Amino acid sequence: MDYKLLALPIVIAFVLTAVATPLFIPLLKRLKAGQSIREEGPQSHQAKAGTPTMGGIVLLLTVVVTCLTAGRLNGDMFILLAAFAAFGALGFADDFIKVVQKRNLGLTAKQKFLLQILVAVVLAVYQQQVSVYGSRVFVPLVDIYWDLGWFYVPFVVFVVVAMVNAVNLTDGLDGLAAGVTVPVALFLALAGAAFGFASTRVFCGALAGACLGFLLYNRHPARLFMGDTGSLALGGGLAAAAILMNVELLLPLAGGVYVLEALSVVLQVAYFKKTGGKRLFRMAPLHHHFELKGWKETRVVRTAVALALVLSVCSWLLTG
Repeated sequence: MDYKLLALPIVIAFVLTAVATPLFIPLLKRLKAGQSIREEGPQSHQAKAGTPTMGGIVLLLTVVVTCLTAGRLNGDMFILLAAFAAFGALGFADDFIKVVQKRNLGLTAKQKFLLQILVAVVLAVYQQQVSVYGSRVFVPLVDIYWDLGWFYVPFVVFVVVAMVNAVNLTDGLDGLAAGVTVPVALFLALAGAAFGFASTRVFCGALAGACLGFLLYNRHPARLFMGDTGSLALGGGLAAAAILMNVELLLPLAGGVYVLEALSVVLQVAYFKKTGGKRLFRMAPLHHHFELKGWKETRVVRTAVALALVLSVCSWLLTG
């Protein structure tokens, strides 16, 4: 494995993001793109009101520029960037309506869901038609490829929509979504290098580097939030990378922190309805539960990133 080729997009994206992000912060302040904090959230978060959001624009730009300059411009790279940009644009539209136009609802849930499905279907059809594996997915431990047949497209749609929304739910603390994404993206970059998916290696390396650069300004106390622009783009990009390498079944393990965050919301809602108003967690998503148990925000983030690192290493070991 050529580690210089692996490191190149990471370094380029890190430098670009570290340099570009402080240029966007005053611009977002002039646009009055300040974050609104939910009243029902932890009261300690109210101090964050007004912090510039939509910082995901920087992630979008730096990842795209890195991928276009680091080589490997082929069909896979363009589909990766298209999925990444499409979900970023969807998040930007939602952020712009809520933050700049001051309309609290943003896009409706139905609009977001339908647009997410549309992008996922295009991604599934592309992979099914172009990949030598067609509708097969890699099954870890047994090291075989399982042909899903007609079920492949709905399976990919589920993977994409679930991943996008799980990353979005994870983006609730300073540095949490970006910090967790670094080891997950690095795992996918290593998988791309090992399996010969050069475009995925470059793209995921760029994701990891951009998130590291963004953390310089997003770590606690955050000077900038990524908003839905960033979280939806990250979720879509990670899902697209896993799909193009046929390792969708490893994504729930590597992205286990995202899964736990999303699952906590599902369980909270189900338990609330089942018990007539009782709560399973003190607050969902899960990071808020630990905050209300007395954990400092920085401790929650450090624990989540450490868990993401362990799960990503386990995923790498399962690739054989």
